[in-house]
Amino acid sequence: MSAEDQNGVKEVAPGRLIATLGSAGAMAGFLLVFVFVATEPSIKAHKAKVLRESIQEVLSGPQQFDTLFELEEGALVEELPVGEDPEKTPQIYPGFDGNGGLIGYAIVSQDPGFQDIVKVIFGYNAESQQVLGMKVLESKETPGLGDKIEKDMSWVTAFQGILAPIVGVKVGKNTGDAHEIDMITGATISSKAVIRIINDAIEHYGPLIEAYSGGGAQ
Repeated sequence: MSAEDQNGVKEVAPGRLIATLGSAGAMAGFLLVFVFVATEPSIKAHKAKVLRESIQEVLSGPQQFDTLFELEEGALVEELPVGEDPEKTPQIYPGFDGNGGLIGYAIVSQDPGFQDIVKVIFGYNAESQQVLGMKVLESKETPGLGDKIEKDMSWVTAFQGILAPIVGVKVGKNTGDAHEIDMITGATISSKAVIRIINDAIEHYGPLIEAYSGGGAQ
């Protein structure tokens, strides 16, 4: 039972206070779990939709695409071994034209930018070593400056057909080399981050793609 202090204010017994706080905490935890379970399918569906649309974009509209999984030992496979979680396994996406010809691979990669992690997806033709397209999937770069890596479409489209490894140069210093791309004035660090992400991913996946395709496919 509660008691009154000298001023006539009722004091709550410690046990009752603990029980009340415990009940409130349990209810809050239950609500969080309920909301997570209820919204998880729609969140996953939205992410899958964004990924599909992004693959279409960076590979310029393939008729279809497949999924390749990267095993820990460094090999690309079409099906995971039993027990492996596909959501925790790196994936790349080969895209094909209407005749079944391989257009290239859509690759997702990420690395720190100026503010936070920058996540990009890009298309890559391993045979010609060309980047086919690039799109920023996630970024928290500075509004009006760093966020131009996703909003400046002249810069985004400049990745179409550029040769790897990509070399970022200051505006006005471009020699016309097929590897060079102008960096964004005022967003040099963010520009370099995107270039680094693509170059590192190509360096990593290039040998895996070659081994998977037997050296004779894109």
